[in-house]
Amino acid sequence: MLHLTKISKSYGIHTVLSDVSFVVNPAERIGLVGPNGCGKTTLLHIIAGLEPPDAGRVRFDPPGLRVGYLAQALIFEGGEPVSAVLARATAEHSQAWADMQRLAQQMAAYDQGGDGSRSTLAEAYAAAETRFEAAGGYELEAQIEAILAGLDLAQLPRQLRVERLSGGQKTRLGLASLLIQQPHLLLLDEPTNHLDIDALAWLEGWLRGFRGAALIVSHDRAFLDATTTRTLAIDPATHTLRDFAGNYTAYTETKAHEVEQQWHAYSDQQTEIAQLENAARHLRGVAKFRRGGKTDSGDKFAKGFFTNRSAHTTIRRAKQIEQRIEHLLTEEKVDKPGRQWQMKVAFAADGGGARQVLSLEGVAMAFGERTLFDDVSLTLTHGQRIALIGPNGEGKTTLLRIIAGELEPTAGQARLGIGVKLGYAAQEQEILDPASTPYDTIRAAAATMSQTDVRSFLHFFLFAGDAVFVKVEDLSFGERARLVLALLVARGCNFLMLDEPINHLDIPSREHFEQALSQFPAPSWPSSTTGPSSAGWRPASGRCVAAGCGPSPTWTKWRRGGRVGARRAVTMDAFGVPLLRLE
Repeated sequence: MLHLTKISKSYGIHTVLSDVSFVVNPAERIGLVGPNGCGKTTLLHIIAGLEPPDAGRVRFDPPGLRVGYLAQALIFEGGEPVSAVLARATAEHSQAWADMQRLAQQMAAYDQGGDGSRSTLAEAYAAAETRFEAAGGYELEAQIEAILAGLDLAQLPRQLRVERLSGGQKTRLGLASLLIQQPHLLLLDEPTNHLDIDALAWLEGWLRGFRGAALIVSHDRAFLDATTTRTLAIDPATHTLRDFAGNYTAYTETKAHEVEQQWHAYSDQQTEIAQLENAARHLRGVAKFRRGGKTDSGDKFAKGFFTNRSAHTTIRRAKQIEQRIEHLLTEEKVDKPGRQWQMKVAFAADGGGARQVLSLEGVAMAFGERTLFDDVSLTLTHGQRIALIGPNGEGKTTLLRIIAGELEPTAGQARLGIGVKLGYAAQEQEILDPASTPYDTIRAAAATMSQTDVRSFLHFFLFAGDAVFVKVEDLSFGERARLVLALLVARGCNFLMLDEPINHLDIPSREHFEQALSQFPAPSWPSSTTGPSSAGWRPASGRCVAAGCGPSPTWTKWRRGGRVGARRAVTMDAFGVPLLRLE
């Protein structure tokens, strides 16, 4: 179905992909993994034809294979309604149907004595009908309704402008548009970002029943385990790709076993080399001693005879051992397992401030006739952590933007306490200037840092060397997510509001961020569509709430029980963490 042969790609002197080759067969679901910035999105772009490789070849079998690509950041036309997006998705189907109608009318006119060749019209009609069937045929309408219902978009007003949708709704709309086109090969770049639990479960089920092939980039371990049966891993050091059988868990187990074996082999070889070096050193010392003679007698013949024979034999043995050492260090050398640098996040100690950090008093928000929430009242005190949960489009991001002062509520007010320094990580990384660089971003936030301090600080977030001077717009989305976290740390915030903070972060970075957040002494308010889970973030000391890909007991109970009619509710999860729920 898909054949990649010796694909290489570089940007200037920076190599991204080197000699990448693999084959995707029909009905395969493959995970493409690797740390942020290693070239996963670049590889998808090359396959989708969005940018050319420097070397190598991409071949589809058959050549007319339909490829569907879901990008990390979906770009829609300004002012475009939902109906226009869906119309684009069915354009090929609609055009084929229009051609069939036109050709049918022409054939009817021919039968009534009109001009034209009947056989030519029939051939054109058959070709149009083939295109119509390939695009979904008469079953497409039912399939569209099933896809929209599964992604909870069936009730979305078709005239609503896309720019008014939440991040999760935009992702689901892009995904629906892609699935409606019924591609033979799916290229999914972080498809789970912004999806709530119901949409995530539906997508997992849909992919398991998908008859085509799928190549999936995701940092969601549970999603990869549930949907993939093969894993392709890009090595950030060599820029090459390795193929592993099994899902993500099987891949990590295989890698861990390989690293363990390599450490054992490396340690054994280093021990052998040390022993051989000691033996060679000892023999050369013996040979040097023996050059002084066999005895202390005055027999010059005996002295020279025994000295030359013994020294020559000893030196020859030493040279043989040294040759063995040279062979071990070259042809049989076992490389030391490479160290994978990980992101280090450490929030500054809380400098104190007001006991009451945030007060919401009867806050309500509506857009036109649609009310997102009303009468939201809550007090957040020092040291608390609250999870803001709910389905896509219910107003989580809107409430955070009201608290951050970016939106005015239709009723009520939100007040921050005295001395509170808010750090707001927006869902779509709006706080970053695309024209800036990581170095300039941190230097502006922490003017007291020297150039060396800024570069050392960014190194903790995996920006090393010239990477600190790369423009933000040229960074991967995962690298931008790391920069957002670096910016929050540099600003020394004592109240964090995090809107889908782990989107785009690779799995090791998620784990390190989780650990840092669990140790953050000041209040934090993570917002999530997926609910707390041990599969993603984990609670620490019974206090830190987490958002992952599976529900906690409280979230499951609420989701299965349906909406209870309220617009705002605060409950406690299984770990004693307050959950502010928007319904």
